[in-house]
Order: sequence, then structure tokens, then C-alpha cells
Amino acid sequence: MFATVQISLFSVSDWSGFWMWCWDGQGLSTEGRGQWSWAHSASDTPTVLLNTFWSREPGCDSGFGNLLARQLDLKGLRVLAACLTEKGAEQLRNQTSDRLQTVILDVTKTDSVAAATEWVKERVGDRDYLSGVPSSLSESLAFLLLCEQGLWGLVNNAGISTPTAPNEWLTKQDFMKILDVNLLGVIDVTLSVLPLVRKARGRVVNVSSIMGRVALLGGGYCMSKYGVEAFSDSLRRELSYFGVKVVMIEPGYFKTTVTSPKAVSQGFQASWNQASPEIKELYGEKFMANLMKSANLLETTSCQDLSLVTNCMEHALTACHPRTRYSPGWDAKFIYLPMSYLPSFLVDLMVYWRNPRPAKAL
Repeated sequence: MFATVQISLFSVSDWSGFWMWCWDGQGLSTEGRGQWSWAHSASDTPTVLLNTFWSREPGCDSGFGNLLARQLDLKGLRVLAACLTEKGAEQLRNQTSDRLQTVILDVTKTDSVAAATEWVKERVGDRDYLSGVPSSLSESLAFLLLCEQGLWGLVNNAGISTPTAPNEWLTKQDFMKILDVNLLGVIDVTLSVLPLVRKARGRVVNVSSIMGRVALLGGGYCMSKYGVEAFSDSLRRELSYFGVKVVMIEPGYFKTTVTSPKAVSQGFQASWNQASPEIKELYGEKFMANLMKSANLLETTSCQDLSLVTNCMEHALTACHPRTRYSPGWDAKFIYLPMSYLPSFLVDLMVYWRNPRPAKAL
């Protein structure tokens, strides 16, 4: 149902390793028991920057971003993790090798994004070694030179899902709270680091949601994910001229802090409390009670295997020919994705059947 937004940057820094990548013809190839075949020392390994964590609650630095950071670190990649809090950053460092480095980043603040971008440049470099090279030589030299500087991948995965409720229960600020993180944060970070990714002819991987294909909920969450889809589609077409691939991850319902029944229930309650007496009369207490029950069902209906999502992220970063879209989760593949292709009146009927009915409905 929900997804998060994460920033991951992947730089290539070893000529012989990059040669092996080109020779294997399968992206960043692996061998043996999942170790990257190109890494022979700490300085030779690819680098990934992850903007993974958003929640300020203790113990919430988990989910897709945390698992991906640890997964790539275990594969031998050098990970740069962007976290919202120092506590989250410290927890991640304690779980990983010395290759992983962290930086504090708030995607809603342009100054924070700019500072993090400079931090990344210091670690991966931003010089374009192909500048001034004759076009007849640039293609043959690219595979050697691009491994020295630039970012191979950018994965946007930091996000929030509340407040989510019927639109009439919400205010403009409620919508902006989600849009600032899930959509405008993605755009700000992407535009800031895009020159580095373009120099490496790398990847941009945006974590959207199946709710970016079919809007089942009121509030800013579905709007933000539809926006991520549109941004990714336009960006993919623009950057294809420069050898950069843009990929979308569209998960179904997975058990993360974003789909926490407690957080969703609190969002429903806060929105109900601020609603006008007229709105409360229209919807009724029974409608609110049914919403709370649906939130509690997330505990049992959400998939617990987060590796289904992080494996898609890893494939999008490392495969020679990544897909344009990945839809991890059986619900995404067999329910929500097919729904997105149905006529609107059929989708409306399915939503009417699924959702509670307001007390004053006609």
C-alpha cells in the first residue's frame, strides 16, 4: 500500500572493476556467495548514498531503506546513508561495516539537501573527465573514465503516509506535510545530485507505491505517489539521451513503520478530531469505527518479507537492463496493478464495496 522514499547514490571508482562490469555484460556482476566481483579493497568498492529514514520516533529507522543499506553493505558496496536523526545514523553504523558512512539530511529543507550534496561530492568527485574529448573517442573511453568519478545510482526512499483520511477531514497543511517529504523532497534531492549521476551515466531509482497507480485513499499520500510517477516518467525520457536510466519501485502493502496500524489509526483520529461538526454528522461515528478497524487489519494483511522490495531496488541499481517498473508483492501484482487498467466505473464499484458507507449517504 504505502512506500517510502530513499536516496541512494552509487559511484564507480576502480578502472579494472568497471572493466569486469562491462565484460560480464550483466551490470554490476556478482560471483561466489553474493560478493561483488569487482571489490578488492575498501577504496575499490562502488559507493551508494541512501536517504532512508524519516520517522523521528525511537526505533523507527527500519523498513526498506535500512534493509537495503545493510544488504548492499553485505554485498561489499560502500554505502553512504542519509538519515534524519543522529540516533538513526548511529544505529545503522552499529549494524554495518566500516564502509558505511552517514550524513544527516532533512529532505524538506533545501539548505540540508545542498549540504548533503556537497558532502557527497567530496566523497565521489564531480569532475567530468570526458569534457573536451573528441566524440570519436568518448564512447570507447567512457567505460574507463566514468568509473573514476560520479554517482552510479540515486534511490529515493524517505517518506510518510499520515495524515491519511477522507479529503474533507483534512486541511491544506495536512496535504503539504506529505507532499513536502514524498514528492518535493524527491524532486529537490534528485535535481541536486543529478549532475553527478549523469556523469556516471548511472541510475535513478524512485520508490513510489501501488497507490501511485490507483488512488484508494484520501489525503496527500496517493497524490504524492502519482506525482512521483509523473516526475519519474518525464525524467526517464529526458535522461535517456544521456545514458541515464530511471526506474520506479511500486510496492504493495508491506509491514513497515509507514503502514503501522498505530500510526495510521492516530492519523485517522487526529483528522476526525479536527473535522467540523457538519462533517462528523455526515460520516457518523460508525464510519470512523470502521476506519479504525481497517487500520488494525494492516498488521495481518501487510507482507513481512521486505526483501521482496529491496531485491527489486538492488536489481534496478545493478542489472545491465533494469525494468522501468517493479511491483513487488502479490497484492500489487494480482489486485492493484490489474485494477489500474480497469475502466474507472469498475474501480469505483470495487472501492464502494470495500470502503465503509457514510451515515448520511444517499
